[in-house]
Amino acid sequence: MTTDTQEPIHEPRLWSDEHWTARVIKNEDDDGWAVAMHLDGQTEPALVGPWTMGRDKKNPKPLDTAAFNTLVKTAKEFIRRSEQQRHAELNKNVSVTVDGQRIRVALAIVPDEEGATATLSAWDAFDDELARVPVPPTFRLNVDSAQAWIASGYEKPSR
Repeated sequence: MTTDTQEPIHEPRLWSDEHWTARVIKNEDDDGWAVAMHLDGQTEPALVGPWTMGRDKKNPKPLDTAAFNTLVKTAKEFIRRSEQQRHAELNKNVSVTVDGQRIRVALAIVPDEEGATATLSAWDAFDDELARVPVPPTFRLNVDSAQAWIASGYEKPSR
């Protein structure tokens, strides 16, 4: 159980502070060591990476404040990039010009274990919504499909 008042742990192979825990573990793939970074409340590590051997070339280098701070920064950056990539996978948009008017067509997919949903929407140059229809999450948004949807009068695409 993790609470906001949890005492920091500063051990050679386990360092926990400020919602993050670094644990040095034996690398299963070779004779080396790895470090796993866990964010409080998460079952899976946010980041796992190689860890430096100590001077004896058998045991891992002990964790310290500088190493922990670098690991936290790296793990946060990895999470941020993963979230950006996931957002880009689920939200696409293209801009087309139709009759001299610039229209942005957006596809937003909402993942769900029981079945994802998706919405196609059109926006004018002033960011006013022109149309919105549900589409299958497998809908492929590109310039051609956007122009075809606009040309149809924003009718729900059949595919």
